[in-house]
Amino acid sequence: MSTLNESFLIGLIGDGITESLTPPMHEREADHHGVRYLYRPVDLAKINRPGADVGELLRAGRDLGFNGFNITHPCKQIVMDHLDEVAPQAAAIGAVNTVLVRDDKFIGYNTDCSGFTEGFRGGLPGANLDRVVQFGSGGAGSAVAEALLAVGAQRLDLVDVDVARAAQRAAALAARYPGAVVGAVEPDQVPELVIGASGVVNATPVGMHHHPGTPFDTALLNGGQWVADVVYLPLATELVTAAKTVGCQVLDGGHMAVGQAVDAFRLFTDLNPDRRRMRDHFLSLTGQSPVAPAQESGGAQ
Repeated sequence: MSTLNESFLIGLIGDGITESLTPPMHEREADHHGVRYLYRPVDLAKINRPGADVGELLRAGRDLGFNGFNITHPCKQIVMDHLDEVAPQAAAIGAVNTVLVRDDKFIGYNTDCSGFTEGFRGGLPGANLDRVVQFGSGGAGSAVAEALLAVGAQRLDLVDVDVARAAQRAAALAARYPGAVVGAVEPDQVPELVIGASGVVNATPVGMHHHPGTPFDTALLNGGQWVADVVYLPLATELVTAAKTVGCQVLDGGHMAVGQAVDAFRLFTDLNPDRRRMRDHFLSLTGQSPVAPAQESGGAQ
């Protein structure tokens, strides 16, 4: 277990992540526990490095004394080739977003899945899971798809610009969840599927501050659906705003952002973080007031 005399040096490796709110969330929570904690972003765009260099960056960080790293787009799948051990769930998902450095070894976990699961259960209680359409089957998308099936999605259609990747992920998920229907769809099927969906998820980078837009035509949405986004910079993405406008129940990307941070902090430190406190801090960082539990369970944020 961690002690008050321990210190932690943590990094975040990914593209365009200098403004990430994960570092301040971790550092503030560490302050509450009385431990020294420094969390540094390693922005591939800033240092002009490709995602393929994630292994080299991990090894450099280990040599410099880092205790662990969070991994984000575009490295969540690439990083797996550079790990000594991978937790069973992360191996099944095929993506890692948290790497511990222990005895000079790299151990991979996936807290995106658990983070999205907790956010979904708290933010969209009772959501209709009959027919879900998900955009994106990469690192984040693989974790979200796992979470959706674990909470009871009956049918899950994966849409990706890389149709082969979506098909491969769908086949793996279908084998693990035989009670559900999981498939990859062609782009020309999207309008019909979105119109008929009970819920729609964006697990792509589309909507981020440096990737503006929406992954599909939001005119296809109707107020009887729920919509979830994994993007939180900005929190009010074009998709989230459009979905709220037509009356959808909405789960913004902040829920997954906080959930994955809570679980990663626990892994890094062996301390028990306060989820509500970290959510409130996240909301304050985005300029919003903390939401009371009764309000938050209502679904739309």
